[in-house]
Amino acid sequence: MDKEPLIQFIEQTLPIPRATVERIADQFEDGVFAKNEYFVRAGKVSNDYLFLTDGVMRAFTLDTDGNEVTTGFYAKNRVVFEVSSFFMRRISDENIQALTDCRGFILTFDKLNQLFHAMPEFREFGRAMLAREFAAFKQRTLALINQSAEERYADLIRTNREVFQSAQLKQIASYLGITDTSLSRIRREYAKKG
Repeated sequence: MDKEPLIQFIEQTLPIPRATVERIADQFEDGVFAKNEYFVRAGKVSNDYLFLTDGVMRAFTLDTDGNEVTTGFYAKNRVVFEVSSFFMRRISDENIQALTDCRGFILTFDKLNQLFHAMPEFREFGRAMLAREFAAFKQRTLALINQSAEERYADLIRTNREVFQSAQLKQIASYLGITDTSLSRIRREYAKKG
């Protein structure tokens, strides 16, 4: 696969010389996931870091009643990994599953650590990525508190439109923190406005 999207992503995240970025990109391996295949499984330690070039993935966990609750969606040009399991080397409470056929580039935990120790530029890239992911997590948490369901729906359309072509409505509803019925009502109202 052509690594140019990965190279551009790294360059856009942090200004690093092109030759260094190419050396970093060379450490990533091709990753292909069929629709419904798991990238991360709950109950196992996450060992891979994925830059997604094609497709849509969904992160989810089970609530106390055993119902699936969607915790995240990932589409083209996003980094996909279960942060706490990957970095803390503990068993994941989340699943990450391909909603469509997906392709991207994978970096293992061991290779990531080798790069951290060998290349200060990659350490800086890693810090920038963690800061970005933490900010997104914080923003999502606050949105569940201080935004209406309609605002969260509009934000998801604006930031991750591909999800609506790949995910089931119940998956989108659980991500937004609402019922399927509420999502149907919001979709109707949103369509009338558009």
